[in-house]
Amino acid sequence: MKVYVNGKFVEKQDAKISVFDHGLLYGDGAFEGIRAYNSVVFKLKEHVDRLYETIHTLMIEAPLTKKQMMEVIVDTLKKNKLKDAYIRVLITRGEGDLGLDPKKCKGSAGIIIITDKITLYPKELYENGMEIITVPTIRNNPEALNPQLKSLNYLNNILAKIEASNSGYSEAIMLDHQGYVAECTGDNIFIYKNGVLSTPSQGGLKGITRDVVLKYAQKTKIKTNECQITRHEVYTSEECFLTGTAAEIIPVVKVDGRLIGNGKPGAITKKMLKMFKVATKQDGVKY
Repeated sequence: MKVYVNGKFVEKQDAKISVFDHGLLYGDGAFEGIRAYNSVVFKLKEHVDRLYETIHTLMIEAPLTKKQMMEVIVDTLKKNKLKDAYIRVLITRGEGDLGLDPKKCKGSAGIIIITDKITLYPKELYENGMEIITVPTIRNNPEALNPQLKSLNYLNNILAKIEASNSGYSEAIMLDHQGYVAECTGDNIFIYKNGVLSTPSQGGLKGITRDVVLKYAQKTKIKTNECQITRHEVYTSEECFLTGTAAEIIPVVKVDGRLIGNGKPGAITKKMLKMFKVATKQDGVKY
C-alpha cells in the first residue's frame, strides 16, 4: 500500500507523522471519507469542498488548492491500482508543541491520504436489515462543537459506538441536546411514513450520501422533509434506513426492540439503494 504523506508517496510502514502533530495531540484537524466505484471517485468535488469548509472554520491553511487535492487523491488511487476503494483524507494542524495554542505549530498543515477497500457491515444486513438502539451519549451541542465540522475529534461518536457495541449492536441512534434524533454514530438516518421521507434537520452532519438521497427522492416525486424527529416517530415509521459514505444505504428493521413496518427492508429503501448504485457509476471524477 502506498500512502500519501506531506507531498510524498511512501510504503504503509513508513507512513509516519511527528508525535508533536496537533492532529495526534488534540484531534486538531479535519478528515473526509470518500469512495471510488469502478474508477469513478464518487462526489469528489463535494467531499473536497466539505473538507475545505471544515479547515476554513478551524483556521487551518491547506498547502494544496482544491484542484491539487483532487489530483493527489486520484494519484493515490492510481498508485495503489484500486478501482473500488475507500479513501481517507486527513489534514492536520501540523507539528507544534504540547500547548494548545495553534500559533505554535510550525510550517504548513499535514496531509495524509490512505486508500484501501472497506466493508462496513456484513452483506446480510443490507439484504435483511439491521437492528439498532438509542444510546445515552448525545451529540455535541452545536454551540460547543458544530456537527458540520468533520474534525479529527470523534470521541463523541466513539463513546456512543462503544455503548452500542457493548450492548451487542453494530449501530446506534444519538439524540441531540434537546432529545430529538440527531444521527447515528457514523451515519445519517431517514424514516418514511405516509408518503413522506424525513431526516433530522439538526444535530447531525449533513452527509453527502444524505444529500444524494434527498435529491433522488425529490426527482422521483417522493415528498421529503428535513425536520425535528422524535424516537416515537422512528418507532412508528413504515421504513427506516441509514446513509453514509462507508455504509452507503442500509435498511433498519428494528429500533430499541420496536419492529419497523413489517420488519423487512421497504420498497422506498430498496428504490433509494438502486438509484444510489446507478449514481455511483456516473456522478464523480473518472480516472
